[in-house]
Amino acid sequence: MSAIRYAMVVDTRRCVGCNACVLACKSENDVPEGYCRDWIVEEVRGSFPNLTAEIRSERCNHCSNAPCVTNCPTGASHIADGGIVLVNDEKCTGCKACMAACPYDARYVHPEGYVDKCTFCIHRVKDGKDPACVSICPTSTLHFGDLNDSQSDVSQLLQSRKSKVKGPETGCDPNLFFLT
Repeated sequence: MSAIRYAMVVDTRRCVGCNACVLACKSENDVPEGYCRDWIVEEVRGSFPNLTAEIRSERCNHCSNAPCVTNCPTGASHIADGGIVLVNDEKCTGCKACMAACPYDARYVHPEGYVDKCTFCIHRVKDGKDPACVSICPTSTLHFGDLNDSQSDVSQLLQSRKSKVKGPETGCDPNLFFLT
């Protein structure tokens, strides 16, 4: 079996935009007021009366080919075990090169001067728990697991339903999938 490759799957048919994931993340990760590591997007398509709406919980895409990592001059942005993209706040100078390189606008400058972002709650994952956003979601919209394990929830969902990623043309190979 190959190495672990963590991913998140968002079921856009189930998300109601309640923001429970956003609040759980802020609480779990002590995200400062006015900032967020994940957010809700509502996209409406079509023209009246033929409209469709999609609600998505978005965050860092934890790309396998992450331009934030290759553009970080200090090595603070890096890919950790399981393919999770992290920022070492002690190495980060706050230069924002990673922010400019990220096609998903998934980072912010923490008030203490370093760049911060979603970590897939790696501290929880190491303890065998789901990320906070996944564990709190009241509609079972969010799913987390190992893409390289064919029996994992995320693998099973991606095999059973159509999915998409944001910005496939970027070549970033994101590990955040949206079921359609």
